[in-house]
Amino acid sequence: MPTNPFTDVWHFLTATTTDYLHQGNWRYLILVLFWALLLAGTAVAFRNWQEDSAQRTGRHLGVWLVRVLIGCMWFQGMLWKLPLPVSDGLQYWTEQESTNAAFEFHRTFMKDVVLPHMRIFGPIVFLAELVFAGSMMLGLAVRFVGVLALAYTLQLWIGLYGNPSEWPWTYMFLALLMFLFVVEGTGRSLGLDAWLRRKVPAVRDGKGLIGWFFHISG
Repeated sequence: MPTNPFTDVWHFLTATTTDYLHQGNWRYLILVLFWALLLAGTAVAFRNWQEDSAQRTGRHLGVWLVRVLIGCMWFQGMLWKLPLPVSDGLQYWTEQESTNAAFEFHRTFMKDVVLPHMRIFGPIVFLAELVFAGSMMLGLAVRFVGVLALAYTLQLWIGLYGNPSEWPWTYMFLALLMFLFVVEGTGRSLGLDAWLRRKVPAVRDGKGLIGWFFHISG
């Protein structure tokens, strides 16, 4: 059946994509998690819009929309890392990195360290992408998580640089977007980072360990 962007979005929002269907009945729990993140991020944005007149600009709204969509992208990418501990897709693309990475040391690392321990690295990759998705959709600790996502994306850029079916600029574009999220602190645009800075003095002033962390990470 032919697909288009509208049908693809509908299938993703209703857990009827191929990646979702591979999860069996677990897909409904994953779908609930997605909608919880999306609705929570929207509720936070609405609260910021209500409470802070400085947030009521087209720029903040546009940044919020892009950030949430990138979070949705990370969530969708996370799906094919299932089932744990190692999905067939993750196994395949990790093998591709072991032969197509731009540098020999990277190929050796993937071949000798990562591939023999995929039962450890598989869940780590899954959790990393889930954290990226949650952070972007909620606007929480975006600078800190954005740095991690930037490093993660650059690893993919280098790791799949020699794969003829991949366009290196794809990963570079995502890396540049993550870089902008970090530089701009996009969680402060209708995100939880903005709400915490406004409502929690410890975060606003960087006091205490937790306050300091969320102050610099958002």
